Amino acid sequence: MPNRSESLRCGRAARCAVCDGKFGLVRHYSWRTPLCSKKCVDRFRARRASDRNWLPWLQITLNQAPENRARAL
Repeated sequence: MPNRSESLRCGRAARCAVCDGKFGLVRHYSWRTPLCSKKCVDRFRARRASDRNWLPWLQITLNQAPENRARAL
């Protein structure tokens, strides 16, 4: 008899990583992540792209900090 943590892990693997929906006949993958549809694939890729693009915003924010402006003068 499987313990509770094993049964939760198996139930979690049977769901889409983006929308938590059930899989149909076709299962799509992006970066080894199971997804239920092309729509979820597009949403997953957009989320990964936005996660990758946060670094320039951090640099802009740090450059606009008041102590950095005083140093620049």
